[in-house]
Amino acid sequence: MKKVNILLAVIVSLLALYFMMLSTGGAKKVQGAVMSLLSPFQRTGSAVQQGLGAMGKGLKSLDELEDDNRRLERENKELRATNQILRDMEAENNKLRDALQYRQRSVFKLVPAQLVTRDASTWWNAVTINRGFEDGVDDGSQGGMPMTVITDDGLVGKVMTAGKNDSKVVLITDENCKVGAYVEGTREKGIVCGMRVQEGGKPELVMNFLSRNANLQPGQKVYTQGVGAVFPPGLLIGKVKSFASRELDGQAILEPEVDFSTLADVFVIAGTK
Repeated sequence: MKKVNILLAVIVSLLALYFMMLSTGGAKKVQGAVMSLLSPFQRTGSAVQQGLGAMGKGLKSLDELEDDNRRLERENKELRATNQILRDMEAENNKLRDALQYRQRSVFKLVPAQLVTRDASTWWNAVTINRGFEDGVDDGSQGGMPMTVITDDGLVGKVMTAGKNDSKVVLITDENCKVGAYVEGTREKGIVCGMRVQEGGKPELVMNFLSRNANLQPGQKVYTQGVGAVFPPGLLIGKVKSFASRELDGQAILEPEVDFSTLADVFVIAGTK
């Protein structure tokens, strides 16, 4: 083992002496040969480094990506809001167009009106509209009959009190509003009035004084009879929801044709054309 170490030491010494004795030109030749051997690896490393640098410049930082994401989310919300507004406007335009067509083809002289106030405590009983006696609305206090209020869907109620520029309307969903009515396709007649609405429930109507054997079916339509001249005949009130025979008469529960929960635009019947 010691002999091997001594041999290696001699070889290293000889090589060192050899390089020391080389001329400057020879040393440069040896250095050039070594550099030629290493140059491919140097070029490859430089190319990789340049590629990584270019890639790094093309990549966005995490903060930039988060900013872009927030911007896109904000723009998406704005677009959804705009689309909803456009859909609402389209629905409102369609509703107004239908109301205008109904007014044009109606046999009645109709005064258009809008709801202006609605008390939560009397939500299903009465509303206030923005038309009064200056607009030709009559509550019957001058010797006539209270004017009827409708929509293009059906009967809403009647004018209870008329002011100068507004009027209070009692709805058919009020328990005290009585309407003479008949059931389509039958000879059944009765009196329709509102029912007490449970909290969170939808308004329903009740039709009393029907025949015990009327046997009405769900979906049959109920119209105003025109008795007493308060409500003109033939106005749609609602549809039969159920029927029950009682000891002395029959009773039907009706679903109003008008959606009183979203009621907004109405017509006051001011006579016939």
